Amino acid sequence: MHLDVAGRVVVVTGAGRGIGRTLARRFVAEGSRVVGFDRAFEPGGGFEEVVCDVTDPASVAAAVEAVVQRWGTIDVLVNNAGVNVDGRVADLTWDGWRRCFDVNVGGVFLVSQAVAEVMKRTRRGRILNAASFAAIVPSVGSAAYAASKAAVVQFTRVLASELGPWDVTVNAYAPGMVPTAMNGFADLPPERADELLDTLSLRRWGSADDVADLLVFLASDAAGYITGTLVDVSGGKLATQIPRRAREAP
Repeated sequence: MHLDVAGRVVVVTGAGRGIGRTLARRFVAEGSRVVGFDRAFEPGGGFEEVVCDVTDPASVAAAVEAVVQRWGTIDVLVNNAGVNVDGRVADLTWDGWRRCFDVNVGGVFLVSQAVAEVMKRTRRGRILNAASFAAIVPSVGSAAYAASKAAVVQFTRVLASELGPWDVTVNAYAPGMVPTAMNGFADLPPERADELLDTLSLRRWGSADDVADLLVFLASDAAGYITGTLVDVSGGKLATQIPRRAREAP
């Protein structure tokens, strides 16, 4: 199977660094015309950059219009931009809670709404929304983050049906434990890292490339009949209650 996304106009939000940067560069390698949205960018991305605050309707509208003026359309939208706000419910601030939802849910809503109008005109498109394994099984201290990502999943399902008449598909993806500057997995002490890795059926940290592999497929024609779903790309995190038992001597 050849997953051909060459020549397609791809927008990736939160492309200034981290997973978003890797996703954008992967689509470039696949021959796509890639535009990254972010408030700031690390140098050397290798794709077009548009400064955009996904929580600001005017900023989003201007950024989407800039892409359309440059390329005439948008074929794929990857809503990757997100933030994490840790804290138990008793300790969360209203500002922290609101910030988490403004970026993780509000940003997905605003950019999807703007891009959907472009895709309707061409009667084709792919919208791919970053959820999280936290939307499936949350952790103590992750109320704001987990709730925001669960909201992304339900938004995805509704939007998939609303855009179905235009042959636009909408899916969410749930990365597991991918070390980033935001989560600090790579800097954990060995005993804590072992504890987390023992929850995985494939006992290794995920990578941004693992996520990119999935998104290239979902953006391709091969995924044309997949919509309104959440795809788990977590290495089988908690596929069973205690995955490590499969590696223990009988």
